[in-house]
Amino acid sequence: MKTKHLDALNKNTDEITQKMAELKQIMSDLKSILKSNDVSLTSTYKSRNSQFRTLPPKVRVTAPSLSPQKINKDQLNVMFGSLSPLSINTEHGDTMKSAEAVSSPPVKPLLDEPRVTATIDTRYDFLYSVSCLSEDQVWTCGTNETMKLLDLQSKLLTSIKTKSGDEPEDIAVTRDGDFVYTDPSNNTVNLIKNKKIQTMITLQGWRPRSVCCTAANDLLVTMYSDDLKQSKVVRYSGSTEKQSIQFDDQGRPLYSSGGDKYLSENRNLDLCVADNNARAVVVVNRSGKLRFRYTGHPSNIKQSFTPHGITTDSQSHILTADHDNHRIHILDQDGQFLRYIHCDLRDPLGLCVDIRDNLFVAEWGTAKVKKIQYL
Repeated sequence: MKTKHLDALNKNTDEITQKMAELKQIMSDLKSILKSNDVSLTSTYKSRNSQFRTLPPKVRVTAPSLSPQKINKDQLNVMFGSLSPLSINTEHGDTMKSAEAVSSPPVKPLLDEPRVTATIDTRYDFLYSVSCLSEDQVWTCGTNETMKLLDLQSKLLTSIKTKSGDEPEDIAVTRDGDFVYTDPSNNTVNLIKNKKIQTMITLQGWRPRSVCCTAANDLLVTMYSDDLKQSKVVRYSGSTEKQSIQFDDQGRPLYSSGGDKYLSENRNLDLCVADNNARAVVVVNRSGKLRFRYTGHPSNIKQSFTPHGITTDSQSHILTADHDNHRIHILDQDGQFLRYIHCDLRDPLGLCVDIRDNLFVAEWGTAKVKKIQYL
């Protein structure tokens, strides 16, 4: 697997090196033309900018993961599980939009005064959640069975009704651009692909709440037990459960029982959960070990910290909606408070960030989505 991994990366490096060598040769030839007095060289010159504007394909290598099995004394051969095959995907279509060097990710300082750049009227009675399909298209869900894809001018592009006919709890967009929603009325997590609904996960004894898609294209789902006494986060690869996060090292529950639990994966693979009942943001690392809890900033506020929606950006900031105080808290990846976003928000609930770090805020009471530039 290591050899295949290195071969794929070395091949990609060779392609980039070859492109660079060609570019250097062209630059050298151009300098020769500039120094020459031969007009024919200038008149016959043809630019190759368009040829080199398209970058070489991006290679994404996914490390193998262990799929553990429960110990069965009668079947020792399956006791330890198996490794998944190495996955190497080539993504085409990246285009260089300028001659400037591209850095990843660029450092983006916080704005002193965040500003609203667009407002979308969803026309729900109350709005629950928002998820970005692109910079100018968002999926929304609210107080009926219809989920809507809207543009920045509030134009309805697509609408899909839940399979059960009941309200969805939460929505998310996968890395492939497909749409996922949770339906607590029948305890399912559903995938919408080409406008067709597929039930991916059906829970027994548990009710799904919030959902998000990870960098590895897994699904993370918060859920609580039917008796409302337990809560946990479960990681799925397709329909297969890969990980369950419920207790800390001392066997104590990480999350409060029942209530809303919104979640997001940070760039460092930390799992961030906004636990409304506990009035805290609970952050664990990739293996499920508790890193920290954030319980609000000790400034003078009228209401207690009430986290609901949560998202993360390219700078590893954690952003969470403080519903009762009508603002967004921005934290660094270690839980240190950095700044508030106000922007005349009313009852902020769902949050998401697009690929350019624009923040989309779903306002519960006004049923509007505000697009905010804060970096």
